[in-house]
Amino acid sequence: MRRSLVTLIALVLTLGLGILSAHGADKIRVVTTIPDLKSLAEAVGGDVIDAESLTRGNQNFHEAEVRPSMMLKLRRADALIENGLDLDTWVDVAVHGANNPKILRGSIGRIAASRNISLLDVPTGPVDRSMGDVHPGGNPHVTLDPGLAPIITQNILEGLARVAPEHRATFERNRQAFLARLEPELARWLKTLEPLKGAKVIAYHPVFTYFVKRFGLVQAGALEDRPGIPPSPQHLVRLIRQMKDEKVKVILVEPWNDVKLATRVAEEAGARAVVMATSVGAVKGADTYIAAVDHNVRTLAEALR
Repeated sequence: MRRSLVTLIALVLTLGLGILSAHGADKIRVVTTIPDLKSLAEAVGGDVIDAESLTRGNQNFHEAEVRPSMMLKLRRADALIENGLDLDTWVDVAVHGANNPKILRGSIGRIAASRNISLLDVPTGPVDRSMGDVHPGGNPHVTLDPGLAPIITQNILEGLARVAPEHRATFERNRQAFLARLEPELARWLKTLEPLKGAKVIAYHPVFTYFVKRFGLVQAGALEDRPGIPPSPQHLVRLIRQMKDEKVKVILVEPWNDVKLATRVAEEAGARAVVMATSVGAVKGADTYIAAVDHNVRTLAEALR
């Protein structure tokens, strides 16, 4: 009797797990390299997909460490959405370890989010390490400009439709619904920052280039000596003098930057250092793509007034 009961329980558990597995298999498993792309993939994919990001919003994507947990996520993935432009080159190591042919470079499950975007900060000559973290293909932080979301979501739509063509109409409806929500928000953000057009800002690192350009601001310099290289005392002295001369009011800081240093420099120059959302989840309340952009607009508008 005891053996029969154990056998019955095992059978029920097996059937239950099988049902759960079958239910999970109905959805397309999407992995993204950064949280912005997870949020945008969910906007396009809706209930058809299960999406997860390999990184958190409050970390430096350039320096993400490849872990076994990444490989496990990628092993089960039907699609991988990457930013590209050297922001997430580490993902190739994780993909190699995952041994999943669906997401190898060149496979239908490999989706590049930054295709067809007019890139900024593209070097005009040779690039070497002495120049710091300069990206040969151009500045990779395209998701920070909400005006580029239509292109990015179109890239995601086309990629997901390659993986699951039977759901293309659903993806298209979802994308249009998302853009319909984004459009009035973008108009509101532009109106908020319209009186501040032409205002100069300093970036700790050149992350906000697309964002600054979208809203008609001017990036007058960087706190870093060169991208990714800590500033020398001489550079900081010159920067403070420049900020005073040009009446620059704001230094844009990422959550993992040396906020204390940025604050000291800002105070010396009569300005403010403000922590921006470099991605979904980077700061409290920035838990969706629209919420992250909204945080940045409100933070910058308050600091520049």
